[in-house]
Amino acid sequence: MHAQGLTRSNQADSSPDLNGINLTVEQLNYVQIDTLNLIQRAQYIVLWSRLGSYATADFDRLIYSQEEKKLFEGVQGVAAIIPLKDYRYQLPEFDKRRQDLSRWYGNWLDGQGNRELVTTVLERIRQEGALRASDFEYDGPRRGSWWDWKPAKIALEYLFTRGHLMIANRVNFQRVYDLTERVLPRWVDMRVPRLEERDRYWIEQGVLALGICLPKQIAEYAYHMRQALPKALKQVVMDEGLVVPVQAWLADGEIHEMLVHRDGLETLQQSADGVVRAERTTFLSFFDNLFWCRGRDMQVWGYRNIIESYNKAADRKYGYFCQSILHHERVVGRFDPKMERKTGILRLKAIYLEPEVEPDEELASGVANAMRDFMVFHKAKELVIEKSEPAEFGKKLLKAI
Repeated sequence: MHAQGLTRSNQADSSPDLNGINLTVEQLNYVQIDTLNLIQRAQYIVLWSRLGSYATADFDRLIYSQEEKKLFEGVQGVAAIIPLKDYRYQLPEFDKRRQDLSRWYGNWLDGQGNRELVTTVLERIRQEGALRASDFEYDGPRRGSWWDWKPAKIALEYLFTRGHLMIANRVNFQRVYDLTERVLPRWVDMRVPRLEERDRYWIEQGVLALGICLPKQIAEYAYHMRQALPKALKQVVMDEGLVVPVQAWLADGEIHEMLVHRDGLETLQQSADGVVRAERTTFLSFFDNLFWCRGRDMQVWGYRNIIESYNKAADRKYGYFCQSILHHERVVGRFDPKMERKTGILRLKAIYLEPEVEPDEELASGVANAMRDFMVFHKAKELVIEKSEPAEFGKKLLKAI
């Protein structure tokens, strides 16, 4: 949690400046973009979880402002906000995608007129400047699914995922595409790394961001490492001592070999000695980086981070948009929120504590403190709790707020 920026006391929060926001993204390696907005979108929540209330416009400036750009929209296994210092390590992936088309894109390009469409879309942007998908007319059949993009949108995404275009801005959350050479600041290092150099970089960044992890989790966090990890970990890292194996007990009661960056050994000892302590109470998006590695929630905390947004309502156990509650070193529960922006009401359709979590005054006070700031972040005037399990915790929480 310390490596993920989640141990600092809530009382230490202050409104972060652009540099503080940028450093947080760099610490995490990337922040996943989400389209759902019952509350603030996940990319904004991930930063709030670590920083407290901040100006989301400042985050956007770091991504889209030519004068202050330090971040960019890219793909890190998922759509993500990534530090520009990492851009050069994306270059081999762009080359790979250009040379080795996925079956889906290959079939699409072979469709009638689609290769010509890609050329036309690129030329229009070159001549007219940045454009959205909605700037391209479409009179084809009605599309019924969210993934059923019109042809021009497919062409834009094809060019984007191969590095020809970048996201210059967002308008009503719609992507605005422009030529990479017009979006990318001149200071960005464009030297293509050797594959060994790239692999070493992703391994190091992944281990630093995770703090301590199972070997396979490096590949899950540093997505581009999936196939290269075993060889790279042995040849590039383990032999030179950049990453150190340690023995650790996980929540299953078994001892596992995990990895720590050599620069993290001191922090590991400080954690064991109680010098570094988990003092924060906060809420975590289901897309939070803390949970990004598969199974890590159960391995470390004995808690299952469940995403139910894609389930039918009848199949949901906790709710559509559940956020997890982190209290010091434990993930103690979750709640299903909706921000009613017209009325200023933050509505919790349900709040649940995990089994064996005591709904005492100390927990209620910590969650209330985080909830007050969560309401400030959302400009909420009132909190409504429709359901609480246990019922007494909801009452204590409202009283503490």
